[in-house]
Amino acid sequence: MSPGPAGGGGPDGDHGRHGIRVAIDGPAASGKSTTARAVAERLGYAHLNSGLLYRAITWAGLEGGWVDAGPDEFARRVGELDLELRRRNGEFVVVVADRRPGGELTTRAVSRRVSDVAAREPARTRALEELREAGRRGGVVCDGRDIGTVVFPDAELKVYLVATAEERARRRLLDYDETPTEERIAAEAERLRARDEKDAGRELAPLRKPDDAVEIDTTDLRPGEVVDSIVELARERGA
Repeated sequence: MSPGPAGGGGPDGDHGRHGIRVAIDGPAASGKSTTARAVAERLGYAHLNSGLLYRAITWAGLEGGWVDAGPDEFARRVGELDLELRRRNGEFVVVVADRRPGGELTTRAVSRRVSDVAAREPARTRALEELREAGRRGGVVCDGRDIGTVVFPDAELKVYLVATAEERARRRLLDYDETPTEERIAAEAERLRARDEKDAGRELAPLRKPDDAVEIDTTDLRPGEVVDSIVELARERGA
């Protein structure tokens, strides 16, 4: 199979399958998105970040004031939401009503609510539709919490990234442009543990390692080392 990006005859063409699907799962701040983006670049694939869809729904719900609406109203709002994934320059970006929220999707306000929103069936159903459509031609590296178990259970390569809560907290604080002091790391680590427990315990698509996934502990590894390992695994599987 060609190592080029999914789609032939142009950046968004569709001439059949053009690569394997690489599913990268793991808990919050385990390095999924950064790793997936780098792996996609190395393989000439497109990066597909599933979390952006849930963040976009959360963001839209906060903006529109319906994130805490009752089940029926929430389902209606999600169903009517003008939401799509568009492929641009080697990655998929999320667009809401022709607007790209960009950095607004990673604010603390969205981060605090996204786990709750992602546990609701209307949000997961909508995200699943978009993700499967985006990845159906192959040639994608997709990251999230249920990619190998629910979204692409037949992915040619599944990777599960882990790291200690403290290391994940340090990374998350740096993402927020905050100095990772010992006190801040401890507080953020507790928040991450609580989210891990919530994500793993939810009834709908809980966070868990796929039985056939390769687990990589990134705690003491440099980002490049993690990327090298996954690229090698992908090439062994036909990328």
